[in-house]
Amino acid sequence: METLERSQPNRQVTTFILTVFLSQASPAPIRYSVLEETESGSFIAHLTKDLGLGIGELNARSARVVCDDDKQRLLLDRQTGDLLLREKLDREDICGSVEPCVLHFQVFLETPVQFFEGELLIQDLNDHSPVFPNREMLLKIPENSQPGTVFPLKLAQDLDVGSNGLQKYTINANSHFHVLTRNHSDGKKYPDLVQDKVLDREEQSEFSLTLMALDGGSPPRSGTSMVRILILDVNDNAPEFVHTPYEVQVLENSPLDSLILTVLARDVDAGSFGTVSYSLFQASEEIKQTFSINEVTGEIRLTKKLDFEQIKSYHVETEATDGGGLSGKGTVVIEVVDVNDNAPELTISSLISSIPENAPETVVSIFRIRDRDSGDNGKMICSIPDNLPFILRPTFKNFYTLVTDSPLDRENQAEYNITITVTDMGTPRLKTEHNITVLVSDVNDNAPAFTQTSYTLWVRENNSPALHIGSVSATDTDAGANAQVTYSLLPPPDPHVALASLVSINPDNGHLFALTSLDYEALRAFEFRVGAADRGSPALSSQALVRVLVEDANDNAPFVLYPLQNASAPCTELVPRAAEPGYLVTKVVAVDGDAGQNAWLSYQLLKATEPGLFGVWAHNGEVRTARLLSERDAPKQRLVVLVKDNGEPPLSASVTLHVLLVDGFSQPYLPPPEAEAAAAAPADPLTVYLVVALASVSSLFVFSVLVFVAVRLCRRGGAGSAGRCPVPEGHFPGHLVDVSGTGTLSQSYQYEVCLTGDHRTGEFKFLKPIFPNLLVQDTEKEIKESPNCRNSFVFS
Repeated sequence: METLERSQPNRQVTTFILTVFLSQASPAPIRYSVLEETESGSFIAHLTKDLGLGIGELNARSARVVCDDDKQRLLLDRQTGDLLLREKLDREDICGSVEPCVLHFQVFLETPVQFFEGELLIQDLNDHSPVFPNREMLLKIPENSQPGTVFPLKLAQDLDVGSNGLQKYTINANSHFHVLTRNHSDGKKYPDLVQDKVLDREEQSEFSLTLMALDGGSPPRSGTSMVRILILDVNDNAPEFVHTPYEVQVLENSPLDSLILTVLARDVDAGSFGTVSYSLFQASEEIKQTFSINEVTGEIRLTKKLDFEQIKSYHVETEATDGGGLSGKGTVVIEVVDVNDNAPELTISSLISSIPENAPETVVSIFRIRDRDSGDNGKMICSIPDNLPFILRPTFKNFYTLVTDSPLDRENQAEYNITITVTDMGTPRLKTEHNITVLVSDVNDNAPAFTQTSYTLWVRENNSPALHIGSVSATDTDAGANAQVTYSLLPPPDPHVALASLVSINPDNGHLFALTSLDYEALRAFEFRVGAADRGSPALSSQALVRVLVEDANDNAPFVLYPLQNASAPCTELVPRAAEPGYLVTKVVAVDGDAGQNAWLSYQLLKATEPGLFGVWAHNGEVRTARLLSERDAPKQRLVVLVKDNGEPPLSASVTLHVLLVDGFSQPYLPPPEAEAAAAAPADPLTVYLVVALASVSSLFVFSVLVFVAVRLCRRGGAGSAGRCPVPEGHFPGHLVDVSGTGTLSQSYQYEVCLTGDHRTGEFKFLKPIFPNLLVQDTEKEIKESPNCRNSFVFS
């Protein structure tokens, strides 16, 4: 892309100074020669050997051959190292008349960059014959012309050079003229016709001679032209140019038909012999196409665009002829002045379109710049924008390398558009811009990153298996396979933890699933680590902590610890009829396996034999008398207490209490209803006799024990001892049972309990409350010393 806009601030390198420096520092060029018209594919040289390189190094380093004229005339076989001709070379087409004809080329290698300069001398073949511009020349000579007079003739053109070029002219034998070959300062050979004898028009008015041009080839080639000579009457004075040579400078961008200059010749003769007409003399085709001369005025005008880069000056021969046929010769030297009309050119020789990130200094492109103008118009400055991680380095003559200034990061920028600007120093300045797109390929240099360092997931217990409980997520800033994340469960630190049986993870999206139904009462929380790995090589990974909290569900009904419901006989509580309102009968102790409000228990009296006689405290399960007892109250009371939690929906359990109302603890208590039912059942006579005998013996034993206990209690005289259980004396170990605030009791209690020795019931009796931490030791000592209780328990 070319533009004439003002260039932006950038890093600039002055090309022409570095070119001179590098040219002086470069080694001598390698030189070869070849005959023109040699067939394409012909062998020129073995570069591997001539450059001192190793076998296969040309191929490994991507060697290239570039000619100065930008035409690929040469071919490099990287495998063999041979330099070959790509096409037939025509010396005349390449160099024209320039001798010697040298084709300059460069051999450059990459990784690392290295340049070699070469020259190919194209040797001339004699493949062109001399050619005259006209098949016939007309020459008018006055009859009074003296012997020795020289008459210039039109020269022949031979495209060959050196010995194969034009060497001499000859003319057919005659007695009046001979030809001389005159060497001009520009290297051309001109034929001059020399008069040998006095002419007599009346004797011979016309001569026809054959002019032959010979080159120096072997065999020589020739060209001929007919010279027709007319003998004229006497015209004493030939026209003469006022100035010779004329010198003029013309801008190369001058418009067509612009006036170059006006030539002027004078003839002192009179009449028609003094009238002068102008023409171009022995003009080449190039001059004829470029300039024209007015026959009358002598004005020379431009008929073709000038190009300083092709032709820098013209030598135009003019001729002024009078009416008598005499002529004078003049020279016009036209110098073409260079104008900055050529923008710089940029040719890419090597280009890498993709660079891996984090790579060290890398050659992106090798290119050459050129400006066909001269002087300041041909001086160039090459630059790229400052805000890019790339730099330009001059390497060899007008060659530059574009390299990375620092490692690239694809995650920061994946693509760079680099504009190379080449600006000349002419007026106005011209510039050329070339855009290069460089892609940064991805390298796996970023590990996946979780969105959180730790995750907390909540799962309600009793979940269904394979339940989706949550997700983890990680992202990778790389691209392609380097950014594809795979999730996995990491092995737990404790090998005994069966993590694989609890949860699983989807490796593609990080979804977590509970494999089994979780139980809050068995496992309230667990944690594990998950890993996220990409698919790069080598793979990178990261970890995150996942904590799973199990939410409680109301899936456990209250469980009654006391009174026991699975005993062989129901528990019976004894209550003296003299008990005051609020008398503590017993306490229902229950627990709930759930947590939180699901474990908050409340108690209520569901059924009672005498409604209003007993009450249950809702928060601690204590069963107390609600009023004074009377003789009308039935001695047997049956209470059903409901224990209910605070879950949603609430779960409950019930417990049945049997209460016997007695006048005093010395009164034998009534058998429980179950015992009466058993007694009422029919039995065989033998069983009845055995039961009666056993009852008699037992009653006697019990009465004796009661008398003994009563005597001991009376001695102590305590009101609390009146409620002791009259049981037979026996050697039973004493125990203290502590039932602390199980369930949701509002405060702690301790109770002194004795187990009766009656074989029919074996039930607990609460005798008196014991305050915590004050009377525990004394109470235990008292119970252990008392022979009236077989077993003692303390509940709190």
